Amino acid sequence: MRADFYLIAKPRFLEAPLNLVCELTKKCYGTGQFTVILARDLEQAEEIDELLWAFEDDAYIPHQIAGTDDEDEVTPVLIVTPDVETPQRPLAINLRDGAYAGTCERVLEVVPADPAAREPLRERWRQYQARGFAVNKHDM
Repeated sequence: MRADFYLIAKPRFLEAPLNLVCELTKKCYGTGQFTVILARDLEQAEEIDELLWAFEDDAYIPHQIAGTDDEDEVTPVLIVTPDVETPQRPLAINLRDGAYAGTCERVLEVVPADPAAREPLRERWRQYQARGFAVNKHDM
């Protein structure tokens, strides 16, 4: 198991942090493994849904908001709101306030640019380590 923390640093992500989520989703989809995006709320889920449709002209990433129809099991990328049961998938992109408690091969955490917002993620780092995850940091 592995936990990767992606620190927002580049101007293109500072101005639009959800673009980093789209970039990570594209990479996850490219591995051929099913992915779940854990959105903070329905508003964020809908914003990610829209961004993934318009992310790149030549990159189609099959995705949907979980629970909207019966295709959840076959859709490669599911965007999950807190009120919907999270399916277990190999890859999880966590945008929520707490560490991902489910089972996966790899969890990707997006770290805000604001230094004050990073302290809770330091605790999350320790939580993943305590659970046996190999933990990595990437500046984006």
